[in-house]
Amino acid sequence: MWGFITVMNDVLINTFKGIFNLTSVQQSFIQLAFFGAFFIVSLIYFLISTSSGRDPINRIGYKNGMVISLIVCGLGCLAFYPAAQMESYGAFLTALFILATGVTFLQICANPYATILGPENSASSRLNLAQGFNSLGTTIGPLVGTILIYKIFSSGEQTPESVGKTYVFYGMAFILIAIFVWFSKMPAFSNEEKIESGSGVFKHRHLVLGIFAIFFYVGSEVSVGSWIVKFIMQEDIAGLEEANASYYLSYFWGGLMIGRLMASISLSQGLSEMKKLIYMPLISLAVFFFIFFVTSIKIENGSVHFEFLGFNQIALFLLFLLINYLAFIFGKGNPSSSLVIFSSINLVLLSIAIFAKGELAFWSIIGTGLFFSIGWSNIFSLAIKDLGKLTSQGSSLLVMAIVGGAALPNIQSQIIDAQGVQISFIIPLIGMLYLIFYGLKGYKIKQI
Repeated sequence: MWGFITVMNDVLINTFKGIFNLTSVQQSFIQLAFFGAFFIVSLIYFLISTSSGRDPINRIGYKNGMVISLIVCGLGCLAFYPAAQMESYGAFLTALFILATGVTFLQICANPYATILGPENSASSRLNLAQGFNSLGTTIGPLVGTILIYKIFSSGEQTPESVGKTYVFYGMAFILIAIFVWFSKMPAFSNEEKIESGSGVFKHRHLVLGIFAIFFYVGSEVSVGSWIVKFIMQEDIAGLEEANASYYLSYFWGGLMIGRLMASISLSQGLSEMKKLIYMPLISLAVFFFIFFVTSIKIENGSVHFEFLGFNQIALFLLFLLINYLAFIFGKGNPSSSLVIFSSINLVLLSIAIFAKGELAFWSIIGTGLFFSIGWSNIFSLAIKDLGKLTSQGSSLLVMAIVGGAALPNIQSQIIDAQGVQISFIIPLIGMLYLIFYGLKGYKIKQI
């Protein structure tokens, strides 16, 4: 649901454009409201923990923290319904901010929780596995959202009411998951230990540089996800209509799922190298065929039918799957090396998307999802390494850096309005340059 609800922003960007007749800059307010909440809420969390010397999540326990987070997410989704009745873009943005507040707390709880559930040397593997399921949500999110908003809750046209009803459905799902987590037997991992107040956490160089790495990683990924539909709607790229173009978001976000599940295998401490080499392509192809199948489902006039892409239409994406597999082999399960390799490949793909036309540019921008995949978990595990009792505090700072998802798409939107969508992808390209630096030098543990 975390991935599902985040990628719904990409659907909302295009939906609200039609409803409220928005400019590209006004469309970017959706990501600003959502990811801006990450910055504001995480900053407040950090100030509370540093001023009191007590980490709130450590005190109430990670499990309780996740339950509260899920309930807040649910309330934010339910707030979409009164916003729809008001037919107010501002009210929708307010509801989105409440929803993002819950997701922020969920990030602060869930990421360090995954790292401490087992040995430190396999933390990246667990994070990638968790992120893999997160990406399942990002893969099916655009499909379900498009069907609910455009088909189920409307007569073929997007309306405020169709958006409101869709998010009520999501809100109930969040609350049910909160109840499930509450009654589960997951360990709480509470800690009453008093932490040092002040700014001591900033003495850790790898964390400070990791904050900027998360900023550029999330900002770059969200920038591509936000404007990929607008990009492939261009006549010299694919010339697709909005509803059909939105289906290809699933290939982009599905690429992240493929990469993250493969990373969980690549970084696993319990598998031999031979098993890793066998399991990774099997996972890659299995997820690909899942995406291939679900994106073929079309609903027209109340009836369901299938429209499968031909081999020549997906050949480039299959080539990128092979390159993705080879990248894992060359990365050798090392988080920093993999970050450099994957970011370098995305640097090339983004350059192609900026300068090429037609199918090459089309699949290059979609293929970046495969190589964004390992960014979050690898950066996060490298950045909080050896922080000890400052881990949750460091986590809140890293989550704060998710504000990159608000900042970079907004900058890109201004370039789009001034120069066009294709050249605007220079923004995530710059982000890749910083990630290459962090994977080469920035992650190394030094005291400031």
